Amino acid sequence: MLHRIPTVCAAVALIVTPLWLFGTNPAVARAHPLLPGLLVASIVLGLVLSWLTARTWRRPPRPGRRRPVLASLAALLAIGSMAALAWVAPFPAMDGEGTVVREFGLAGVDYEEDATSITLTPVTGSSHGLVFYPGARVEALAYVPVLARVAQEGTTVVVLKEPLGISLLHSRQARSAMDANPGIPVWAVGGHSLGGVSASIVASEADDVDGLVLWASYPLGDLSGSDLEVISVSGSEDGLTTRADIEASRARLPSGTLFTEVPGAVHAFFGDYGDQPGDGVATTGRPEAQEAIVEATVQFMASLE
Repeated sequence: MLHRIPTVCAAVALIVTPLWLFGTNPAVARAHPLLPGLLVASIVLGLVLSWLTARTWRRPPRPGRRRPVLASLAALLAIGSMAALAWVAPFPAMDGEGTVVREFGLAGVDYEEDATSITLTPVTGSSHGLVFYPGARVEALAYVPVLARVAQEGTTVVVLKEPLGISLLHSRQARSAMDANPGIPVWAVGGHSLGGVSASIVASEADDVDGLVLWASYPLGDLSGSDLEVISVSGSEDGLTTRADIEASRARLPSGTLFTEVPGAVHAFFGDYGDQPGDGVATTGRPEAQEAIVEATVQFMASLE
């Protein structure tokens, strides 16, 4: 029976880990389809392994030294894969009291969600659009409360659901969102943290992108020679995208870039998903910081032509 232990461990990991993620984190089920799809496939594979193991439980092991080694390696691969999927499970959206939420009440904005994006359309109509990449491993819904306030001021906002919560896996995802809204003549792309890095890739390549919105972020390449309008909004107490990072980015951005530092703000204040490991210590409240973030972004979007 000892020779079955690696297979049993693999089957348990493949079944239990996805069930635990689905049961404890509501952001998993509403994420980009790649993550829940991989988790469902893992459950199916685990059930198949369980069935095969049960069928052969009493059979003696076949001779050969490689079989136990290969089984152990396969088990380690399965367990490692489950650990990786557990790690990329997104930070879920939370309210001001740190309670996980499933939806937010919105006023003056039409809300539409599909498998890969959330679209916030002002009820009064708009001539500006912003495609927004969330930060790494943060669910799209966590940015809705802040970006809805941008939408209320006349900008259609499309918040992307990124594959496995990592925008660089599909950095050009913004293109499909822009193509789905052909009536909007003025576009900006933006993002938080790693999401802003991906947005800078799109902004550097697309002729029909007029602006770049960086929240606690910086560009991947050198945009200093471009004619893009850019705003960089950062927090003075951010422990992940530090003041030094923002200063270093100045040389890679156009000379007219607007830099706005929000006093006392930390990395996690750019969304509603609670605290983030490695972040700094805030010296202001989340509502006050988000008010400044929204105000700077609204003014920037209104200035685009």
